[in-house]
Amino acid sequence: MKVDIINKIKNVSIQKKFPDGTSYTSISVEHILNLSERFQLSGRHIEIAALEENIVPEHYSRNMKTFSPKEQSILLSSRASIVGLGGLGGAVTEILARLGIGLLTLIDDDTFEENNLNRQFLSTHPLLETPKTRAAVKRVREINPTITVKGHNEMLDDNNAAHLIEKSDVIVDCLDNIRTRFILERAAKKVGSPLVSAAVAGVYGHVTSIFPKDKGLTLIYGDSDILPQKGAETSLGCLPHAVTLLAALESSEVVKILLNKGSVLRNKLGVIDLMDNIFEVLDLL
Repeated sequence: MKVDIINKIKNVSIQKKFPDGTSYTSISVEHILNLSERFQLSGRHIEIAALEENIVPEHYSRNMKTFSPKEQSILLSSRASIVGLGGLGGAVTEILARLGIGLLTLIDDDTFEENNLNRQFLSTHPLLETPKTRAAVKRVREINPTITVKGHNEMLDDNNAAHLIEKSDVIVDCLDNIRTRFILERAAKKVGSPLVSAAVAGVYGHVTSIFPKDKGLTLIYGDSDILPQKGAETSLGCLPHAVTLLAALESSEVVKILLNKGSVLRNKLGVIDLMDNIFEVLDLL
């Protein structure tokens, strides 16, 4: 069957040019979805087959001057779990769906409120009181109908955390409270997956990547048993430009981890102060 799929992909592909004038072979999402239905395979499997022949799904054509077809295939074969679908999580979901992370697991038990509208990209006035997971899954399918997305409208706790994030290649912490963040870290270590964690308060934020053997959040927050539920955002609020920047940094860490490429913030803390334009990387000891 694979030969048939490749032949059909080649039959519907066309020649196009990148902005720099170099040529590439492209296949449209319309043809990918048609082939997906014909061969009863997910769209991302058709895309991976195309990339193996150096045929670029047009959705990812602007990725290609940074990623190779092989690297795009790796992203399409990868699973990312995003926990928390508010400001950080909504933006991370949007970015990873557009990048082409092939399997997205989205976890949140909350609904949209009016005070979310200043920063949460998934929220709109018509969606107030709508479960965030439902909105996120719908948004992913509108952005990129060839990838696989699953939503869990559940509150993360010690009993379900490991089950919800199992088989993840990377987990993204977009939570808004510290105690649940520690629950997620314990679960990530249990399933053996790296965790990208960020927090935002006002115009400030930080991001780090934690691997299963790392000390992780304790180096940032201290002993989890004596921590408050919420951090500095309770007194400083959350501004949309800071949230969006930290979501972009989390997404960057996800891609570097999946591709084993670039410098990951492992045992390091990227700290952002947008009021005074301070960007620092601190060693976590």
